Amino acid sequence: MLEIDNLTKTYADGLQALRGCSLTVPGAEVVAVIGPSGAGKSTFIRCINRLVTPTGGSIRLDGTEITALGERGLRGVRRHIGMIFQEYNLIERLTVMENVLAGRLGAVSFMQALLRRFPQADVDRAFELLARVGLEGYENSRADALSGGQRQRVGIARALMQEPRLLLVDEPTSSLDPKVARSILALICELASELGIPALINIHDVGLALRFARRVIGLSAGEIVFDGAPVEVDEAALSRIYGADDWRDAFRQEGEEDRHVAGEGMAS
Repeated sequence: MLEIDNLTKTYADGLQALRGCSLTVPGAEVVAVIGPSGAGKSTFIRCINRLVTPTGGSIRLDGTEITALGERGLRGVRRHIGMIFQEYNLIERLTVMENVLAGRLGAVSFMQALLRRFPQADVDRAFELLARVGLEGYENSRADALSGGQRQRVGIARALMQEPRLLLVDEPTSSLDPKVARSILALICELASELGIPALINIHDVGLALRFARRVIGLSAGEIVFDGAPVEVDEAALSRIYGADDWRDAFRQEGEEDRHVAGEGMAS
């Protein structure tokens, strides 16, 4: 279970990115987080695993208070939070298999990781996941030789190698063409259901969110202004999220880039 209570984030320049956000995800539920650019969607997702450090509030995963953890405890929790990134976050010069096995770095010794000597069970699992995400036979291909959709599938397999209890997904489709975007989002939702874990997906494409998610969270100016089923996302709800004159543009938005997230996430 993921429990977020009164989450806030204020940056050093005074920008309030999150204002008292509260959310409970009780089980294997796919939750889409939508909202206009600058609403705080990426900040919200990245606060959960503390790639961005919250200013206040509480985040609990299966009873563990994440906001109170020190560096060592945080590393332990992050091992079980799979993160799928907009820009894939792969090591381009390494093979697909090496990138997937990177999902086990937190579970093996330093020497095993340095020498790339992973247990056979991990290697077998990596092959299984590559087949599951549609990349069977690509294990020896370099990451930089793949298409955008294939790279995202590698990122998904890497996240699943962590044996996650939670999936955090930050704009997984914004760099992809519509057909590939649909297939990627469908795959993420299928895998979350198969594993029985919650998934929070920050997504700019409202149409995809309504099609695939079981629940929709609407953020506006750092506040949760909507929380409901996709069928409840009507014109009134979209107006609350995007503004009365702007909600129709939500279906044509390009990906959000929170202006502070990238720098703080890389520093963490």
